[in-house]
Amino acid sequence: MDVNPELYDEGDRERYVAEPPKRVAAPVRTPFERDRARVVHAAASRRLAAKTQVVGPQSDDFVRNRLTHSLEVAQVARDLSRALGCEPDIVETAALAHDLGHPPFGHNGERVLAELSAGFGGFEGNAQTFRLLTRLEAKTFGEDGSVGLNLTRATLDASTKYPWPSAEAEAPGGVHADGSPRVIRKFGVYDDDRPIFDWVRDGVQGRRRCLEAQVMDLADDVAYSVHDVEDGIVAGRIDLHDLDTEAVWATVREWYLPGTDDAALDGALKSLQSVDGWPDRAYDGSRRHLAALKNLTSDLIGRFCGAVQDATFAGSPGPFVRYRADLVVPEETEREIAVLKGIAAHYVMRTDDRLALMSRQRELLAELVEVLTARGPDALDAPYADDWAAAAADDGRRRAVIDQVASLTDASAAAWHDRLVVG
Repeated sequence: MDVNPELYDEGDRERYVAEPPKRVAAPVRTPFERDRARVVHAAASRRLAAKTQVVGPQSDDFVRNRLTHSLEVAQVARDLSRALGCEPDIVETAALAHDLGHPPFGHNGERVLAELSAGFGGFEGNAQTFRLLTRLEAKTFGEDGSVGLNLTRATLDASTKYPWPSAEAEAPGGVHADGSPRVIRKFGVYDDDRPIFDWVRDGVQGRRRCLEAQVMDLADDVAYSVHDVEDGIVAGRIDLHDLDTEAVWATVREWYLPGTDDAALDGALKSLQSVDGWPDRAYDGSRRHLAALKNLTSDLIGRFCGAVQDATFAGSPGPFVRYRADLVVPEETEREIAVLKGIAAHYVMRTDDRLALMSRQRELLAELVEVLTARGPDALDAPYADDWAAAAADDGRRRAVIDQVASLTDASAAAWHDRLVVG
């Protein structure tokens, strides 16, 4: 079945470079189904399996990595988009793509690359995602070179979490989902990627995000708030039946909701504890407790998405697509999500062993960027060596190095460091 043209018009389905019809017989797919397939088959998607989510993917068989997190976000996003009536393939593709630009070691690595590239446009994971989708992940070429996966305008717009350049970004504050401090400005496009970005945002005023991007962002928030707690419980670090609420509330205020008083957070926790399946005893690792934990996870996701769906329907007659409506997240839901994030932050992300590891990771990436910049194209993979050779100035060559390092997984970054730095 094709896309409803009353909801998504020809401009929404347009690609930056027009593509001829397929020459071989193939199943008939909508433009947005084709977008989804392109992201699923992208090399950058496969690399997410070896990139840090909260803790390193090699640290435990159970822990989530960027790929499993993205799949979970996509499932939440697709279900909510279907309930709202927007195109599920657009929102699911944006969810699958939302972390593609993250470098090795998650936000910790992002911080290093941002510092090292401050003089030539900076680095930001979401801007790198846009760059990857529209340039680095080769699928289609135009007159001026690669245009990446050449996704439709609607899908690229849904994938743009921060639709503004670095010059318009606000001062950072708070922390990321992995507990690292926000020390870089959040933005969604580098200056040299503006032509496609401006094409995507044609006709859109200001910083407003399309509804599909709002759904993707909420799904990300819901997924990691619930799943980080789940991972912490299984790892033996969190006991929902025995919480130090004074310490947790301090973390919530410091990291997520400054100024929120104890009474409001106590109320949010009490509401969460009313959910069927909230544990009344310590987790023991048995199949019965594993099943109960999975059911709790499912119930919490349903609770949050249901509350948002009801509030969104109450706030607008719709239709809930593109720029014809906005997602409405109740304050109560925001507090409940923040409580879960605060629990994970306090019991998992502030441990001394993680902080020491993160320091070593930053040193590794900084040394790797330094040696690659000194070695030049002979040390880079072919696509980035080509970018180095095509660059007209040092800034372009340094950007090629940053793009190369950002493409690496945690393990390959360590291996490159051993080969090029340690020797």
